Amino acid sequence: MNELHKQIADYERYQLDCSRRTFLKRSFAGLGGMALGHVMASAGASGMPHLISQGGVHFPAKAKRVIHLCMAGGPSQFESFDPKPKLDALHDEPFPESYTAGQQLAQLQGRELIARGSFTKFKKYGESGLEVSDLFPHTATIADEICVIRSMVTEQINHDPAHAFMNTGSILKGRPSMGSWLLYGLGAETQNLPGYVVMVSRGRDPDQPISARQWSSGFLPSRYQGVQFQSRGNAVHYIGNPEGVCQSAQRQVIDEVQRLNGMLRGEHADPEIDTRISQYEMAFRMQTSVPDLTDMSDEPEHIREMYGVKEIGDGSFASNCLLARRMLERGVRFVQLYHRGWDHHSNIEGLMTESAKLTDQPSAALVKDLKQRGMLDDTLVIWGGEFGRTPMGQGTGRDHHINAFSIWMAGAGIRPGMVHGETDELGYSTVKDPVHVRDLHATLLQQFGIDHSRFTKRFQGLEYRLTGVEPAKPVDGILM
Repeated sequence: MNELHKQIADYERYQLDCSRRTFLKRSFAGLGGMALGHVMASAGASGMPHLISQGGVHFPAKAKRVIHLCMAGGPSQFESFDPKPKLDALHDEPFPESYTAGQQLAQLQGRELIARGSFTKFKKYGESGLEVSDLFPHTATIADEICVIRSMVTEQINHDPAHAFMNTGSILKGRPSMGSWLLYGLGAETQNLPGYVVMVSRGRDPDQPISARQWSSGFLPSRYQGVQFQSRGNAVHYIGNPEGVCQSAQRQVIDEVQRLNGMLRGEHADPEIDTRISQYEMAFRMQTSVPDLTDMSDEPEHIREMYGVKEIGDGSFASNCLLARRMLERGVRFVQLYHRGWDHHSNIEGLMTESAKLTDQPSAALVKDLKQRGMLDDTLVIWGGEFGRTPMGQGTGRDHHINAFSIWMAGAGIRPGMVHGETDELGYSTVKDPVHVRDLHATLLQQFGIDHSRFTKRFQGLEYRLTGVEPAKPVDGILM
């Protein structure tokens, strides 16, 4: 009987030794090494940025950093940067059916369409004669620094998918945002702060929420995702050590955690382990760098006044803009500032006036500040929403519109003091030089020296890129 038990035990041990899991574990030096090699080849050895590990960017870069001023909700182009005298003359009259037949509308589908003229006036500013509405008097002072694109088009007519499309070029979850693509390709110029930072401010009234998937790294390693800083109070929660824990003790804890992570990395070729290691180090360094970043006592009073900052860290767009400039100075690659409050289906006169007042001065101040510090030449500034608004009224407001809307850009090789593209006389469709969101992405990458068609990441057997598989091209007409 003892001999039988021994034979059974030997057989069970043999089955265990030959199991798939044991085989893979013991074959780590071979199969695991091959997998690690593949990861390192695609992500860059030792976390090196992808394009750098592949020999560098495709052509000389004009941009080093981006600040994306996201007017969440969709600002009306008719009260900002695209005046339409013919639409104003048609105010409160039936909107011509010839424009809308077979077209996609949001909440106005199937309703009687009434033209709505602008409640604002436009004037020409600067040597360029750029037309800006009276809701944006501060932006008017930088008319010769910005390029207004009036012919933007997108594919998504509802907020969350439209935000996703603007950020990732797709409405599917799990796709990397443009900030994550840039970090993956180029890395950051700082080791003490995240390379991609997001902040959110809002107006007084309820508005559309912003999903964290808008700054997700998708299928790229999570080290490339955006990090949200708080707009009010402390920018990062729990940045200090607990009471009774000194810096040296914290360093010892981090070292031990990293040692354990290193042991795990020796067994598994998982890029998320490298992410965990780098994020622990980043968190430790941020304990010093973030308080220095947010301590704005060294900012002169006239700079605070230029931005319209009433109180540092008060949650305002103005405070966020000033903090963002400090991030850019410290090597942060990509900063997104969302301001919620532009979804004006009703009371557009009151609500858009308020939103413009909260964002106009800081946006213009940011451009001026970057220029006076010699940073505008290699900083790309983008201002705009996820779509525009209809030339037809929706009660006392305007509905969502995807066929034509306006944004502006500045810096980093963008031709200043010009208008690109044109919409029809009622502002319903683009009639000259349309700029698709994918074209905007291609332009962004080109200013960083990246050929969008050659910048890819293999995932689940497919080659993905920010600009997708549909035709896309940089907007050469706005480039110097």
